Amino acid sequence: MSFNEEDARGVKQPHNDPLVIMLTIEGFNTKRILVDNGSSADIIFLPAFQQLKLDPGRLRPFDSPLVSFSGDRVYPKGIVMLKVTVGTYSRQLTHQLDFLVVDCPSSYNIIIGRPTLNRWKAATSTYCLKVKFPTEDSVGEVKGDQDTTRSGWLRKIRKKLLSSQAKDSIAIG
Repeated sequence: MSFNEEDARGVKQPHNDPLVIMLTIEGFNTKRILVDNGSSADIIFLPAFQQLKLDPGRLRPFDSPLVSFSGDRVYPKGIVMLKVTVGTYSRQLTHQLDFLVVDCPSSYNIIIGRPTLNRWKAATSTYCLKVKFPTEDSVGEVKGDQDTTRSGWLRKIRKKLLSSQAKDSIAIG
């Protein structure tokens, strides 16, 4: 698998946009999925879990906290196995994947981290905003959604999150 300038066609350059894709999760096209090579966990945020109308009874206990760079601890509501499809027919993969269910603000529905990227044997390119992965007969791919990442909605959410964090740090400090 390799990337070239053809893979970057349609990407507005220059950019520093995150790699945000769409996947099929439990049969639903799910948008605003951040691909994060630095994340040691796959995460689904509670609002997305609820919008997918997943049965809370599917949650299995998970009692270890997630720790942010700032040292904040978040305790997941549990862990859930979900059917995830990446790519398009006939160059796609479908796997049952474990996600930590987290109840905290996020401009994303899901974070795909190293566990899934390694399971897919995936290669990512932030320059091309693309994920590639081997399939049985060829190489599948999913392209990032640059328009979503640049939308006013995400900027508004990010601004709200930053404002909330600033208030928290003022109240604490």
